[in-house]
Order: sequence, then structure tokens, then C-alpha cells
Amino acid sequence: MVQSKAEDVDTYLAEVPQERREALSRLRALCVGELAGFREVMAYGMPAYERDGTAEIAFAGQKQYISFYLMRGDVREAFEERLAAQDMGKGCLRFRKPELIDFELVRDLLKATAAGPGQVC
Repeated sequence: MVQSKAEDVDTYLAEVPQERREALSRLRALCVGELAGFREVMAYGMPAYERDGTAEIAFAGQKQYISFYLMRGDVREAFEERLAAQDMGKGCLRFRKPELIDFELVRDLLKATAAGPGQVC
């Protein structure tokens, strides 16, 4: 998907390919449910979740995968063992197929992020 120009997450989800919409909607539901006190915004063409004006979590439907951005280095370090088996860039988990998303891992990462502020890379 080319970077979205959607102004809100509902519009973003409406324009993603049908085969990824359910997984992206589930990611959104997890973010909304676990990130109490965060604000849902569109940033850099993707849904993001801000605390005190700083995005700590985001996700996007890319051409070859679904990406989940974890911008907190302390959370990545705390989950180093569980993340070792994942396809991961510096701060992005890449799920090549929607059915391969580890939603339990995502939930745990969101809970750890929500537990308190930390340094965003």
C-alpha cells in the first residue's frame, strides 16, 4: 500500500486491501484496548498511538507485509527473547501473512508499553 492520505483510522482501514483489513482491524482493537491514555492519530500515513504527543506504537499494511512499529527500545529489550524468532527491523515487526500475526505477543508488547513512559528511538 502506498502511504495513505487518510485523515483518520476508519478511513485508513476502509482503503486497505480486504485480505488485510481484518488483521489490521484486530491490531487497532488491541491498541485501543491496551493503550489507555494514548491518543489514536494518523502519522506518516499510518495509524499511530501517542502518549504526551509522542508516538510509541504504529501499524501499517505494506505491499509485502503488515508492519507493527514498536518505538520503545526498553520494551524491545525486555522482549528480546520472544522477538528473536520474529522478522524484525530496528523497530518494526513484519508479518508476511495476516494469519501469522502473533496477537498474544502484540498484546504483551502493548501492555508493556502502556505500563509507563520510556525513551522513544
